[in-house]
Amino acid sequence: MLIARLIADPQGLSARIDAARDALEARGVRLAAAAMLDHCGDTLEMTSPDDDAAAMLDVFDTHFAPADILVAGDEPTVPRLFISDMDSTMIGQECIDELADYAGLKDQVAAITERAMQGELDFVAALRERVLLLKDLPESAITACLAERIRPMAGAATLVATLKSLGCRTVLVTGGFHHFADPIGELLGFDHVVGNRLEVADGKLTGGLVGPIVDSTVKRATLLAEAEALGEHPVTLASGDGANDIPMIEAATYGVAYYAKPKARAAANGRIDRGDLTSILKLLGINRHDWVG
Repeated sequence: MLIARLIADPQGLSARIDAARDALEARGVRLAAAAMLDHCGDTLEMTSPDDDAAAMLDVFDTHFAPADILVAGDEPTVPRLFISDMDSTMIGQECIDELADYAGLKDQVAAITERAMQGELDFVAALRERVLLLKDLPESAITACLAERIRPMAGAATLVATLKSLGCRTVLVTGGFHHFADPIGELLGFDHVVGNRLEVADGKLTGGLVGPIVDSTVKRATLLAEAEALGEHPVTLASGDGANDIPMIEAATYGVAYYAKPKARAAANGRIDRGDLTSILKLLGINRHDWVG
């Protein structure tokens, strides 16, 4: 059995539900029921006795886009672990692109970032290439960048605070840098932060990195290790937007692609394409009265 939750434009919703039902039935997927969740106002829940989540996501894209969607094998519940990417997910920027602007290299670095997030380039090689371009940039540029450019994504603080209040452990894991992730993690209230470290000498970036690199493998491994520490088969939630988030998204109970690149979006059973990060709370069925912040 599948349970799908969806937040879409309410205009003509009934007709689009009927059209989606017909399209699903043409693909051998039955809809058993469709009703609004009483405690989540604009959230529609649909159930199916069949087990074709890919067909449901495809049909919902066709008939409801842009929409926020979660398709799960059981009734969605509060996760015990939330693990999230940072850049373009918990914050609205790509830190390395904004930092490169202080070196007059934003366009060049952003082009590499985009290709890496689309899955067109090896992430580690692309990261090393971009960091090397920042060689000799004053470390003070990081402080300025944080203050002037970096802003939390809408709903991020509420999402993290609410999940924590309900007993969920929260982990920020990024292919970006601790110089940014540590203050952002503290600001948003994450319990733990995992990221890369820029090498600094004499007050300047050397163009290198210190220690192991956080890539897609590390992101997935972090989710699995954190989940194992919580006990047997905890419900997990992961959010991200780029190709390097795919293994973590696929490993989570609820993998949510947030305004994501196509490959990451296709790997997820949850998609936010319409609202802000609080849509995740709605899709999980968390009553607005329980939201924090």
